[in-house]
Amino acid sequence: MDKIGVREVIEIGGYMFNEHTIIMTWITMAFVIIVAALASRNVKEVPTGFFQSMVEMIVDLIQDKIKSIMGPDGLYLTHYFLSLFVYLMIANWQGLTPIGESPTNDLNTTLAMGVTTSLAIHYLAFKNKGLKHIKHFFEPFAPFVVVNIIEELARPCTLAFRLFGNILAGEVLIIIMLALVPWFANWIPSTIWVCFSIFVGVIQAFIFTVLSITYIAPSIKK
Repeated sequence: MDKIGVREVIEIGGYMFNEHTIIMTWITMAFVIIVAALASRNVKEVPTGFFQSMVEMIVDLIQDKIKSIMGPDGLYLTHYFLSLFVYLMIANWQGLTPIGESPTNDLNTTLAMGVTTSLAIHYLAFKNKGLKHIKHFFEPFAPFVVVNIIEELARPCTLAFRLFGNILAGEVLIIIMLALVPWFANWIPSTIWVCFSIFVGVIQAFIFTVLSITYIAPSIKK
């Protein structure tokens, strides 16, 4: 993103794509695969070393949230939510590198993540409840079907806009600080803000994951 709000796009088959988003998405996916490979190599019952201990801590955190919100029956979804959290965390950090750009500062990416959660909600609901899933759209009274449908459509949108807004705002502020503060001193505020943005990237990934767990939880109950 050379200028704030301006994106370079390429045309493929009559469709427009943000090439930076595509490239950074693939880089993020590669990092996730590397993390997964390293985490699953030489696994010991008692964690040793910083990396394995950190991975174990993240796994325990995600599983604790799943058990507290979904119950033990939802633990089979640990792999999905863990992958979601790690992917979003790494993606959020990409824009903090000198030549990088976060895929999550593109609304197309965050909307796709939100829609994925929405699809998971209905897939698991139909899998566990069958056609009874349709019944809840008409509760507590039939006219509420309109309100319930709006709520279902709003969920992926709120997930997407919350993540997109926070990540884009953080990167925009870094650009502004670098432009307004003289070159010999701009490293001071930008370094402080980058450190804060690393924390924000983790928090936003965690919030998105926890909200996804919360939204999907009713779907696994028969």
